[in-house]
Amino acid sequence: MATVKEIKATVRPRAGKGAARAVRREGRVPGVIYGGNAPPLTISLDHAELRQRIFAGRFLTSIYDVEVEGTRHRVIPRDFQVDPVREHPLHVDFMRLTEGATIRVRIPIRVVKSDQSPGVKRGGAVNIVTHTLDVRCPADAIPEAFEVDVSGLEINHSRHLSDITLPAHVRPLVQGDATLVTIVPPSGYAEEMKAAAEAAAAAAAAAAAAAAAPAAPTGAPGAPGAPAAAPAAPAGGAGAPAKK
Repeated sequence: MATVKEIKATVRPRAGKGAARAVRREGRVPGVIYGGNAPPLTISLDHAELRQRIFAGRFLTSIYDVEVEGTRHRVIPRDFQVDPVREHPLHVDFMRLTEGATIRVRIPIRVVKSDQSPGVKRGGAVNIVTHTLDVRCPADAIPEAFEVDVSGLEINHSRHLSDITLPAHVRPLVQGDATLVTIVPPSGYAEEMKAAAEAAAAAAAAAAAAAAAPAAPTGAPGAPGAPAAAPAAPAGGAGAPAKK
């Protein structure tokens, strides 16, 4: 069972941009609760509390009981807007959850045991290709994260969706065997591998050329088994009589 968090809200009597701006001037954040076969409920929340919840992490995968004037609404946040400069929350949407509801959520990918990866030990870096995975699961059993074990992973090798075990109640919505994590090579690795391959090819070519060279014929001077060359005759001819 997922942990249910609590947050308080008040009814916002009017909708629209003008009403939303008025709520923000009061130090609160406009929001809405929708779904669950009930009319939308416009609400406002404390700015500081909501900001803390958003930046604490896992906001969009957490279940909340929103208390509005004594009534609790079991919801999950579906969207929020934040000012890009000041990082203040501007609006938040909550979806009602009925009992036994199955929902679509985006679960983060978490890499584990990167210190045991041979590729990392050789200078490679972990590259998370897929940061989150869209799945469908029961609202009361949302996974915190999917762990990807990269121990034993070499440079230029990857982990895919088929390499991890998902809970039985979780169904992935991605098409195909998605690549999740790759060990990328360090700077200069490609040049080193190219130089090593060229050196190996040159050595193999030299060895092949030496093996293909013709052997010296038998009987040729210097060849194994050939007779030694006759010594050179002395000047004037061998055995010539001395001049008187």
